[in-house]
Amino acid sequence: MKTEQLNLKKFIFLKNYLLIFILSLSFISCKGPDGKFKLGGDARKSSTDPAERVKKNLEEGRGFQLNKMLDGPKGGVFDFASSNELWRASLDTIDFMPLLSVNYSGGIIVTDWYSSEESLSGESVKISIRFLTNEVRADALDIKVFNKKCNNMSNCIISQVDDELAPELKKQILKKATLYKQEAKEKDKK
Repeated sequence: MKTEQLNLKKFIFLKNYLLIFILSLSFISCKGPDGKFKLGGDARKSSTDPAERVKKNLEEGRGFQLNKMLDGPKGGVFDFASSNELWRASLDTIDFMPLLSVNYSGGIIVTDWYSSEESLSGESVKISIRFLTNEVRADALDIKVFNKKCNNMSNCIISQVDDELAPELKKQILKKATLYKQEAKEKDKK
């Protein structure tokens, strides 16, 4: 009997505590951005025309229109890799190399170590391409080239190469990207 009374008291306490907590949250949510409580709007500041109020609410992001959602599919802007000229041109330029990591949303392409079949010196090349912008321009890409020289499988030296390969790659990628962009413009005109 005493345990039932104790459980009933705990239940009543938790119920009251929960009620107070919910009420306090509801009052806190009534604060405006300036920290003052705002219970309702100022009728003098809002229009009497419902269409104007709906339009204003939609502009401020306070609601949605169901009829726009039901009208059917609409065309839009999609940021797929196939629509990005720089991305496509970069992949086409280094398509002979195996890719280690490709992340379109992160804007990076990293190749695996590559050595040509004719190379008997134990040298390999790795390329990293970072996309700084989607626009086709000279400063849109950050290309780094790494060289690995191995005497045997366990004795390798890796270094970043600052020769003509990175600028030449950038030049080739930008040329291809410009061509892809021109083709897309011509296709849109038709």
